[in-house]
Amino acid sequence: MQDKEQHLVEHLGELRKRIIIVAASFILFFILGFVYVKDIYKWFVRDLDVKLTVLGPSDIIWVYMSLAGVIAVAATIPIFALQLWLFVRPALTVKERRVTLNYIPALFILFILGLSFGYFIIFPIVFKFLLELSGDMVVTIFTASNYFTFILHMTIPFGILFELPVVVMFLTSLGIINPFVLSKIRKYAYFVLIIVAITITPPEVTSDILVSIPLLLLYELSISLSKIVYKRRLKKQAENEVLSADEGPIL
Repeated sequence: MQDKEQHLVEHLGELRKRIIIVAASFILFFILGFVYVKDIYKWFVRDLDVKLTVLGPSDIIWVYMSLAGVIAVAATIPIFALQLWLFVRPALTVKERRVTLNYIPALFILFILGLSFGYFIIFPIVFKFLLELSGDMVVTIFTASNYFTFILHMTIPFGILFELPVVVMFLTSLGIINPFVLSKIRKYAYFVLIIVAITITPPEVTSDILVSIPLLLLYELSISLSKIVYKRRLKKQAENEVLSADEGPIL
């Protein structure tokens, strides 16, 4: 009993250490983002034809916090993944350690790709459509908080959802899931992804469709990648069985 309690204390201490490292990294990147937030702000509004307005001092703080927060989250992802890997590493086999470590850079890359896809592709389409929809009926005035809230809704969900392929590949490589399960639950996954698309977009059919289609394609890509990883896993298992059979019993 005493050994178990000591083992638990060691695990909690290790977990505390990893959490502190991740939290410190997030705070550091948040401060850096806050320092350069004016340059980031100018980059986001460089092609905007109108001047953004604020309704109060709190809106300015909200814009600063939001932009710095996104920078901090994006930069902290690889550190979080590495610390998580270091925490669970003792419980993994040599093969599992190698496999999981390979996926850490992909998490960061796919998150950035998701943000880029949302900002450079989805956001301009939806934004332009909504502006054309208003026409000359109203005077277009954007507040800074509403504008950046709209950008975040068009980018952050894609940054998260773009992690789906690497998560699926990782779980497939460990044998937790397989492409047959993903295919079986396809209709339920489609339903969830469509609900997500409707939730993160303005209440308008066209924007819902524009966001839903990439998410569904992303799920299909995940299934295809899962099939590749699954076949490689089966091939390696077959090779290992052959090698074991060739070695024969040890006398």
